[in-house]
Amino acid sequence: MRVLGVDPGLTRCGLGVVDSGPSRELSAVAVGVLRTPPDMPVQQRLLTIAAGIEEWIVRHDVDAVAVERVFAQHNVSSVIGTAQVAGLAMVAAARAGLPLGTHTPSEVKAAVTGNGRADKLQVQEMVRRILRLAERPQPADAADALALAVCHVWRAGTPGAGTSSRQATPAQEAWARAELAARRARPAVRSR
Repeated sequence: MRVLGVDPGLTRCGLGVVDSGPSRELSAVAVGVLRTPPDMPVQQRLLTIAAGIEEWIVRHDVDAVAVERVFAQHNVSSVIGTAQVAGLAMVAAARAGLPLGTHTPSEVKAAVTGNGRADKLQVQEMVRRILRLAERPQPADAADALALAVCHVWRAGTPGAGTSSRQATPAQEAWARAELAARRARPAVRSR
């Protein structure tokens, strides 16, 4: 399976492509960041990013797309731009007829580090180790995109997380345990 991970952002949109081999070893295919200047009109920024995502899908012949699930932030203008770019990635996947997965930041962190609250440096280092890279992927947006792709590949093979009946690897089992622990640690939301 070849997965394009998209870490959505209006100024920097991280992209990372990961391959999963027959014995489930992972390798990085490509990593990069689409950038748009803040002084460019928003519709042009979105058009530039949409074209870039679609080009990566075609150029790297991906089998699936994984996008970070947008969550509420304190900076409303930032979350709006992030949500817009996430929507572009979802539409690009639909246009290409590809399966789409969305993963929360804590899911991704738990998948690659075993800790749903890991910091950026921990994620970068674990992505480097998992994909056997010489250096940590830079900037953090690029590492996050690779982490999203890794999470998606592993999740696709985790029993109960999809239609696959393959047995989980030890890393996938560790991820599943970490995700469960992170869910339990979250404060409950009470309805009124």
